Amino acid sequence: MIDDVARDRVPALMAEAGELALRWFRQDPAALGELDKGRPGAYDPVTEADKAVEGFLREELSRLFPGDRVIGEEAGTSGSGASGRTWLIDPIDGTKAFVSGVPMWGVLLGLSVGDDPVAGWLRQPYLGETFGAIDGEGWFDGPHGRAPLRVRPTTELGEAVMYTTHPSMFETDEERAAFGRISTAVRLQRFGGDCYSYGLLALGQLDLVVENGLQPYDVGALIPIVRAAGGVITDRAGRTPVDGGFVVAAATPELHAAALAALDG
Repeated sequence: MIDDVARDRVPALMAEAGELALRWFRQDPAALGELDKGRPGAYDPVTEADKAVEGFLREELSRLFPGDRVIGEEAGTSGSGASGRTWLIDPIDGTKAFVSGVPMWGVLLGLSVGDDPVAGWLRQPYLGETFGAIDGEGWFDGPHGRAPLRVRPTTELGEAVMYTTHPSMFETDEERAAFGRISTAVRLQRFGGDCYSYGLLALGQLDLVVENGLQPYDVGALIPIVRAAGGVITDRAGRTPVDGGFVVAAATPELHAAALAALDG
């Protein structure tokens, strides 16, 4: 599935992209070049770090893999896609955490062959951590070396630790009611995390992530990581969430089924 060039070169690209992002992290907010976009009244920051990291990764991937398609949050789609492979870039997933100085953000890079997500990397450079997965093999690189990714064996909602970036992700009355049902069923609920929550799930530190309104580049790198750790990640209908949307990631099939049941009421 993944050629040697990708295996050998991508980790170095992710490390360099992370160092590039750190040039702006915890710096003067006025220097971040923030812009508002999206719904009127919504704050959706875009920083110079977002643009620089995506530009770097897009240029390098296009040079190394000229037949591949590249899709990024900031600059859209480039490349012919003649190879059947697509790279998905979220240069700073968790930009609101980034501009707040909170290190629960990450540089995301996913690779799909056709519609199949086959590899993903999550780099958190401030903590010196990388979560990765290639062809079903997942690993965590941190300050103390490399370890395999492995989810916890939790099967009951009442024993689960659940993360959600923010409850405002659930916009309709039905979505808020569904989220309320699952929130009251779990053992512990916490907010924040963005992509980093999925890494912690794969590392066996929490059990469940429930979110809404995701884009393909938000989740493309995370699907292989969660799956390689033994977890389950789908949309609310149980399908692979390649298009984003409402996403449910769970440590075990039993917990995932219980989460979907609670959401459906």
